Parts: sequence; C-alpha cells; structure tokens
Amino acid sequence: MKQGFNFSLPVTVVVLAISYIYVTTVFVFIDRWFGLMSSPGIMNAVVFTAVALMCVFNYAVAIFRDPGRVPLNYMPDIEDNQNPIHEIKRKGGDLRYCQKCAHYKPPRAHHCRVCKRCVLRMDHHCIWISNCVGHANYKVFFIFVMYAVAACVYSLVLLVGSLTNDPLKDEEQSGDSFRTVYVISGLLLVPLSLALAVLFVWHICLILQNKTTIEYHEGVRAMWLAEKGGQVYKHPYDLGVYENLTMVLGLNIFSWLCPTSRHIDSGLHFRTAYDKTTDASLSK
Repeated sequence: MKQGFNFSLPVTVVVLAISYIYVTTVFVFIDRWFGLMSSPGIMNAVVFTAVALMCVFNYAVAIFRDPGRVPLNYMPDIEDNQNPIHEIKRKGGDLRYCQKCAHYKPPRAHHCRVCKRCVLRMDHHCIWISNCVGHANYKVFFIFVMYAVAACVYSLVLLVGSLTNDPLKDEEQSGDSFRTVYVISGLLLVPLSLALAVLFVWHICLILQNKTTIEYHEGVRAMWLAEKGGQVYKHPYDLGVYENLTMVLGLNIFSWLCPTSRHIDSGLHFRTAYDKTTDASLSK
C-alpha cells in the first residue's frame, strides 16, 4: 500500500461526481421512471448500487495500492539466459540507470516526476487517482474504468428513460429543481461516458498488445526509425492476444472482474517474444 495519502482536488472531484451520479440515478431517475418501491425499481436500484460499489471499491484500491517499487539492491544480471532483453539507453547503449533514484531500472520501469521515484512497468501518472498506474495496480485501474463506464452508461439510459416515460405528466409535475438535476446530469454523464469509453477501449488495445502507454509512444518512434532503416519493428513483450490478456488479468477468467493481484510476479522480469521463439526451437 502507499505510504499515506494527501488531499487531492481531482480525487475529491471524482468522489463528488460519483456521489452525485449515484444519488440522482437512484432517487430521481429510477424513482421517477419505475418508483423505488416497485419490483423494477428495486431491481434497478440493487443492480446499479452493486455496479457503483464495485466502481468505488476499485477506485479506492487504485488510489492506495502501490504501483510497484524498484528494490534498492536491484542489479541487472546481464548473464541471465532467462532474461534475453536488457533495456538500454537510447544514447550510449548503457544499461538504464536512474540518476535521481541512484539505482538501475528494470525492464519497463520509468521514473515518475510527480511521485519522485521509479515505478515498475509504469503506464502513466494519473491525477484522478493521485497515483501512478503501474505493475501492481494496472489491473485494478483498468477494472475501475470498466465499472465506471458501465455505471455512467447505465445512469444515462435511466436518465433518458425517466424523461421519455409519460412526458406530459412529467412536464406538469416537474419543478425547476428536477429540471436542473436533469440538465446537470446530462452535461456530466454524456461527456464522461464518452471519455471513459474511449479510455476503456484504449487500454483494451494496449492490453491486447501487452504495451503500456509509455511503450506505445516509444514504439511509434521505434517503428519510424526501423522503417527508415529498412527493418520491421516488433514489440518485444507481445506474446499473443491470450497470453497478453492473462498476463494483465490473470489465468482465471472468473477473476477478471475482480481486483486480484496473485497472478503478477515481482515486476523485475517479463516474458518476451524471444522467450517463445527459444522455447519453440528447443522443443524441436
């Protein structure tokens, strides 16, 4: 877990937004469409509450779970046959060394200027969780985004449904307060649903290629340089769709929707496509 937690305005905004969406969805949209005491109302309230609780729980874990620290005594073993890739600096070809942390960086690790330390398999620093997204909390961050998309889309459907349900009656009985709630909710849910959906699809694409956001941008440059030199660039950590999925989400498909982390290792070494090539040649 992280060492302490300081006040963060973005996190406060997210908590307030989640609270507002939950209250308006259950006590306004569901109540006005079905009635909270009816069977459809109770069912929708229970389902939406479950989704909201999973969203909040995963959000809290993403905030407080440490993304992964580089051990102070870490030293790359260049003679390790099981680790054929040793990432080097772009200039000079030396092993990657962090001057600020004063230690070598394992493969896929990067220094975060905000957290002021190196993070294992760093994806990016997210201001909305006031934490880095890295090796140990990437899965829970991804699951949080998934539940957040589901909650926002579900709330948006209930909003539209409650508006279209007997509009003449609603127009007669609705006060200015309800109109304000619907306007604010629409202005919040529409862009939020779109933004989260784009983020969710983006990370699905990254997972299927076993890339981080940093590696994607580095790969664009590497691909351009490879094409310029008449070569073909291949991401070394791309093991195939299924293995890429299980590396992030775990082998048990029933645990993919839960913030489990037993499947991840130390984060100091990662399997590569070269390992699979070596294994295939040995089997022959």
